[in-house]
Amino acid sequence: MNSLVDRDKVHHRTEIAAVLEAEILKNHLHAQSAIMQYCFVEGTFADLARDLAEYLHVTAEVEPLLEANSKDEVLKRLVTASAALNTYPEKEFTAAYNLLVYLVMQSPNVNMFLPRMCDSLTKPITSAPQNGPGLALNVLTTIFNLMQPDNDVRFNIFQAIIRQIKACGLFETLRPQLAKLDQWIGEWDLDEEDQRKLFGQLADAAEDADKREEAYQFILRSLRTFQSSEVSTKEAQDLSLRALKSALLSNTHFDFSDLTSLAPIQALSDSHTEYSELLEIFSEKELEDYNDFRDENEDWIEKEGLDNSVLHRKMRLLTLASVAASSNTRELEYKRIAKALQIPIEDVETWIIDVIRAELIEGRMSQQQQVFKIHKTTYRVFGEKQWREVATRLDTWRASLRNIKEVISRERQQAEAQKEREMHDLERKVNGMGMGRKPGTVGGKDNMVEMGTD
Repeated sequence: MNSLVDRDKVHHRTEIAAVLEAEILKNHLHAQSAIMQYCFVEGTFADLARDLAEYLHVTAEVEPLLEANSKDEVLKRLVTASAALNTYPEKEFTAAYNLLVYLVMQSPNVNMFLPRMCDSLTKPITSAPQNGPGLALNVLTTIFNLMQPDNDVRFNIFQAIIRQIKACGLFETLRPQLAKLDQWIGEWDLDEEDQRKLFGQLADAAEDADKREEAYQFILRSLRTFQSSEVSTKEAQDLSLRALKSALLSNTHFDFSDLTSLAPIQALSDSHTEYSELLEIFSEKELEDYNDFRDENEDWIEKEGLDNSVLHRKMRLLTLASVAASSNTRELEYKRIAKALQIPIEDVETWIIDVIRAELIEGRMSQQQQVFKIHKTTYRVFGEKQWREVATRLDTWRASLRNIKEVISRERQQAEAQKEREMHDLERKVNGMGMGRKPGTVGGKDNMVEMGTD
């Protein structure tokens, strides 16, 4: 395709369909972005179509259609022939596809051609085994950005982009754009099934990139799309097990309330009783309960691929958090921690450090007193038992405040009584000084006045 490539060098057509997606109206039009399209093209539709047809070796089929001015028929033939571009030289791939994208975008029936193009772009590019996925991703991104935001086919293009990102291991390039995901879902008016597919694809791509927490969040979003009548379906149950396994084996996930509130997860109690019991243990119970479960289900744990060492460690951390939260005082003795975690007392401080790093509790250790001084704790669950503990603490605080109030009142009364006594003493002293003077005198001796007659 020397003529086409040379012309691209002159007229910069290698970026022939480049889109500048600029949100320049965001602050002026109620935070809605505008898409500005800049295409630098020279030549009529017929001239450009002939160039591409010549390169794809379909000139004989395209020329009669051009003479008949059947543009859509021309595009059909070009799009069909474009599947061969996956075998063409790597350096010519982008230029040829950009020209094809530009021509397709001239049609009022653009949605007729895009699915076939996406299908070709998601297949291996044999001429570029290393860079092929990246080349296809660039073309797909160009198509996505050129389309109107509310075009339904944009959803299909985005799915193709996710597949390419997964193949390339480039999930990081997608992450900034996911801030617009909810907006796009609204624009595309996706139903629950399509949303579920989308979240599933994103979860797979994130998991392949070792972004396990993000993958987990997309699985949760998938689970929330099931209607009440669908929670026991195989798809819902498989997703539920995937989410639960991910949470159990995660080194950073300790709050299971996001799972226990979901209907598909709750339905596991009927179909997967062991998983349901395990979830209950990690949600609100302690190490002793897990040990009993492990002893009864050791073969099942191994068969399901659950790492007992990971589960056991997590259960110890959760147990320490529960013991701290349920403590009636702000100090937790080392020997109590050692008993609850079933560890030697010399290992207690190591586990305290781990549970603080996991952000389950806050506090400081006192080696001298052999206690952990609790600053902040969080309940794993908040039910009837926790309400009773809160009521007990409130009663204790109420009694303490009452005692403080009585002490303050007693001190105030004593202070007032002391002040009154001091005032009485002062008055007596003043009165005593007045009673000590001789009658008929004013001032000193020199001021005495004698009264008499001749």
